[in-house]
Amino acid sequence: MQGLLGKKVGMTQVFTETGDAVPVTVIEAGPCLVVQRRTTERDGYEAVQIGFVESRPPKGIRKPMQGAFRKAGVAPMRRVAEFEIEAGEEWKPGDQVKVSMFQVDDYVDVVGTGKGKGFQGVVRRHGFAGGRATHGSMFHRAPGSIGNSSDPSRVYPGMRAPGRMGGKRVTTKNLKVVKVDEENNLIYVRGAVPGARNGYLAICRAKRG
Repeated sequence: MQGLLGKKVGMTQVFTETGDAVPVTVIEAGPCLVVQRRTTERDGYEAVQIGFVESRPPKGIRKPMQGAFRKAGVAPMRRVAEFEIEAGEEWKPGDQVKVSMFQVDDYVDVVGTGKGKGFQGVVRRHGFAGGRATHGSMFHRAPGSIGNSSDPSRVYPGMRAPGRMGGKRVTTKNLKVVKVDEENNLIYVRGAVPGARNGYLAICRAKRG
């Protein structure tokens, strides 16, 4: 199993044996239940579809997913994702995936949705320097020239401009596992992870750790 689903609890710090303070993010990782098993013969690849078990029952589950949960014999879950597995691994619907799959000093990649910043200008969105702020300047945070008038007489696609910022899928790679609390389904990883508190995350084994 390459990973499992979780929810961001928040950030804190832990102290090492030498007394150093390490900033960590606490993630409620699992428990997760296997919903479907993907096989090479039927689907063309090896993977399992797992769902994140929460304390409150979800609402508004679509009928196709209700049928999948009913077939697997598990309660409906709000967040479902697929993770690759090796060909020899035996997983069946209803099996439980816990945070114990990770150990201290492992490296993981955490995938989540970054915080949305709304509509922002080029200074914040792209790091433009802007113009001077004194001597009557009226060019403080403007983008500047975005194309010539006569040639090409248009704005090229991909031009950096103001627009909606954040709210996209973000992957933070190679985070070190500092602590694993199997009793409370918590995993402590060094550093920050994408998203706000209570945001859903996917914790995967680091591919290039």
